[in-house]
Amino acid sequence: MAAPRPANWLAFLLPSALLGGALIGQYGFGLYPCEMCMWQRWPHLAAIILALTALIIRSKARSTPLVIAAAMAILISGMIGGFHAGVEYGWWEGLTACATNMPAGGDMLDSIMNAPLVRCDVAPWTLFGISLAGFNFLLSVGGAILILITVATGRKGAIYG
Repeated sequence: MAAPRPANWLAFLLPSALLGGALIGQYGFGLYPCEMCMWQRWPHLAAIILALTALIIRSKARSTPLVIAAAMAILISGMIGGFHAGVEYGWWEGLTACATNMPAGGDMLDSIMNAPLVRCDVAPWTLFGISLAGFNFLLSVGGAILILITVATGRKGAIYG
């Protein structure tokens, strides 16, 4: 059986790394997500499931549509990230109010009063002036385009040898 090729692995590893990084930021460094941050996570989760299914199937004819669908999910997350970055940079207004995470159980009023307020229009962390949403935009859109080009060129071994 042939080993999986780059397009399939990229469709799995890119959203896994980005979603993993977001969770590490949240639980390891206290970078609580706003509502738009959460919107970016769902397409990555869908992409992981689609790409993992394609890796398991190991049939080029059946896995190619799954890899393309994973790339589209990654692209959607990137576009949401681009919109969110624009809100953070003040280029346009967001669609949502501020959001917060509430732990399960316990007294709801205490949870509300002690919950950190997370604003969608303020970047909690930046590197070189680029927010996490901005990095999601750059990496997701770039990665999705790379996956789609690799599949579309029909290069021998793009998905499977």
